[in-house]
Amino acid sequence: MLDKNNAPVSILIVEDDLVLNHQLKQLLEKQHFIVTQQFNGETGLLTAVNNHFDLILLDVGLPERDGYSVLNTLRQSRHTPVLILTAHGAEEERIMGFKNGADDYLPKPFNFTELVLRIEAILRRARGNSNLYQHNDSILHYQGLTMNRQHQQVFFYERAVQLTPIQFKLLWTLTKHANQLLSKPQLYRLVMERDFSRYDRSLDMHMSRVRRKLLEAGMPIDQLQTVHGNGYILL
Repeated sequence: MLDKNNAPVSILIVEDDLVLNHQLKQLLEKQHFIVTQQFNGETGLLTAVNNHFDLILLDVGLPERDGYSVLNTLRQSRHTPVLILTAHGAEEERIMGFKNGADDYLPKPFNFTELVLRIEAILRRARGNSNLYQHNDSILHYQGLTMNRQHQQVFFYERAVQLTPIQFKLLWTLTKHANQLLSKPQLYRLVMERDFSRYDRSLDMHMSRVRRKLLEAGMPIDQLQTVHGNGYILL
């Protein structure tokens, strides 16, 4: 698979299950991704920090350093999109992953077709190539917020706000529709690029992270609101 500049898309797999790791490598290479493998958290983190990747597939239960520690440390210097692989039904793993900066999750065992669709959606968000962005300007200004889509930068007045690609897209969407209530189904389609499920808390966790970072930058607590049972609105 090629990116928008016709360069190969590189993926790092950090998974200690040897069979699954090799299966993922073979399947992704058939889709024309460039794949690098690591099998424990420590070497996975070093590889992720010292090289450029377009996406990281990160298992939670890793030897030497678990996936949460890898992700938390990685986010101190890199905003590479991360898809965490969790145990089936382990909601606490998904919540912890989002708290540490994951972009999305996929429970094991998973369907390979769904994995590829999730990867493609994350890559579109990271590049800013989704339909939401194609016909819009690259810079937004609103109520102290300045957003630069090309460089994935956010400022609240003069304070920088560090967001992952999916968090950026979520805030961009709310800013483009300021003073308009957006329902969860709408945001799932626009931001997550999948249908809403009441059992899926991904959007809520991303919203919580965005709100916390904006509050730390000085945004008034009532500017980004949750309308319970309906959705979210930026005032």
